[in-house]
Amino acid sequence: MRERVLGVEGGGTKTAWALVERDGSELLIVGQGKLPPSNFRLETPEHLRRIFRELPSQIDRAGVFLAGCGTAEDRQSLSRLCAEIWPNARIVTGSDRESGLAAALEQSDGIVVSAGSGSSVTGRRGDRIERAGGWGHILGDTGGGYSLVIHALRLILREYDLHREEMQFAAKILHALSLNNFDELVRWAQTADKMEIAMLAPVVFESAAGGDARVMEIIESGAQVLSEYTETVAARLHLLAPKVMLLGGLFHRDSIYTHAFRRRLKKNLPDARVATVERPPELGAAWLAAEMSDRVVFQPKPPQKEIQNLAAALTEQRNPRSENLEKLSSRALVELFVEEEKFVQDALHGAVVGLSRAIEIVTESLRNGGRLFYVGAGSSGRIGVLDASEIPPTFGASPDLVQGIIAGGATALHRSVEGAEDEEGAGALAIDQRGAKAVDVVVGITASGRTPFVVGAVARAKSLGAKTILLTCNPVVAVVVDRGPASATPATVDVDLAINLAVGPEILTGSTRLKAGTATKAALNIISTGAMVALGKVRGNLMIDLHTTSAKLRDRAVRVVAQLAQCDYDSARNLLEANAWNLRSVVDKL
Repeated sequence: MRERVLGVEGGGTKTAWALVERDGSELLIVGQGKLPPSNFRLETPEHLRRIFRELPSQIDRAGVFLAGCGTAEDRQSLSRLCAEIWPNARIVTGSDRESGLAAALEQSDGIVVSAGSGSSVTGRRGDRIERAGGWGHILGDTGGGYSLVIHALRLILREYDLHREEMQFAAKILHALSLNNFDELVRWAQTADKMEIAMLAPVVFESAAGGDARVMEIIESGAQVLSEYTETVAARLHLLAPKVMLLGGLFHRDSIYTHAFRRRLKKNLPDARVATVERPPELGAAWLAAEMSDRVVFQPKPPQKEIQNLAAALTEQRNPRSENLEKLSSRALVELFVEEEKFVQDALHGAVVGLSRAIEIVTESLRNGGRLFYVGAGSSGRIGVLDASEIPPTFGASPDLVQGIIAGGATALHRSVEGAEDEEGAGALAIDQRGAKAVDVVVGITASGRTPFVVGAVARAKSLGAKTILLTCNPVVAVVVDRGPASATPATVDVDLAINLAVGPEILTGSTRLKAGTATKAALNIISTGAMVALGKVRGNLMIDLHTTSAKLRDRAVRVVAQLAQCDYDSARNLLEANAWNLRSVVDKL
């Protein structure tokens, strides 16, 4: 039998893994993926356990290399934790520096410069290792994403304080975070973690590429520090013409950083051979675990079958009525959009029975102390978060009662988070981290019916005994209803209720923010509003639990009381003022 080897590399922004099979002199990749962050110093042991439990379990060896795992004591602690998860596997642990070094150099000499959310420089000559940087985001990591963003945010505020100048870069940052002013930015920064701050690095690089000289100075400064570290490590190892390998998201994603580093390094190390690491660190981790130097053979990702399955989804088909879209006049385009809306209405009419049952399921759960979770990715996730966020101000409910979960977290609400939807384990972890219980209900929202993040979340919720609902716009997706988890196959989604909104192909092929998004929003409006009505939060068609937190809402509350009490406006206002503007209290006394 082939030996199964798992490689894991964890840091401040993600946990990347690769499962390989050892076939003679080769390591054949059979699976890869990404899960939430697993910095050894920043995450709790229980958080690490939850992540590791989502990784492949049937393995012979594991190499687990995490940021922050720097001491012998750290290695021992991590090894003990891994032994709980994989008791029969041979395990090697260490720092992400080591897996990066293995991915870049295998057994050869050279220097690895890593720049992701953090940064570090590690060199090797024979058995000797030299390091620089990598002291964590509080005291070090200069030149990493977190450090660059912090310097850029400080620049924004400094320029505003000194010159009352609002830089164009500041507008980009506020837009990226959906904030309105600097005070909101400061409050956000005070509670944001390392990952949330580092995720703004693309905005920094976009501004530099757009010609912002002051932001470009920050990038040049980061590249300078990494260059100085590289030169120092080379000198300590007596490497005159070192192989210098660049690793991490900043170098892979932003060529401007690679060019800045190369340019500065060449001044003092003109013979250095600089290249970008092609092999990901998780394969370096697997290579270390396998204790071999043979080559890794890459298999196509994703498998062709998955591509064909997605292509078969109704929402991915071309709409014959819009094949000449770019040739239409504005008037004709609008008329086409309006005409296509009839398919949304038809889809909702066809889902009346399912939506009615969904209201009953959600109502029963909430009445018994449960919560409602919407889970989605991309447009579907944003629609779910939107509906959840509207429940507290509309119905006076706790923000915990209805919660939206989106692949990629808060960042994905306003910026695309690449690959966030591709991991079932990440969806399962999201359910775990919200503390889902059997009394809760989870609504998975996926236009194609196949989004791995959603499938994983629904499956985990099902295993916990929670009620599960799948909302899809692809009626041909395989769904198993009212059966146990063991009945589901990888091609099916096992749920208590499936609601199919058959809106047909989009006007813009595959853009499910259009008809699919409209139908999805209407469906969620129906489910949440129907449940709130059933829970007694409405009198007639009037809101009676709304929070009077603004002039508009206080005016609405006065009009509600005036209509229910059949009194004039001033009398209604006096009633509310006498009850500290508690609308429900006033209505209950009428």
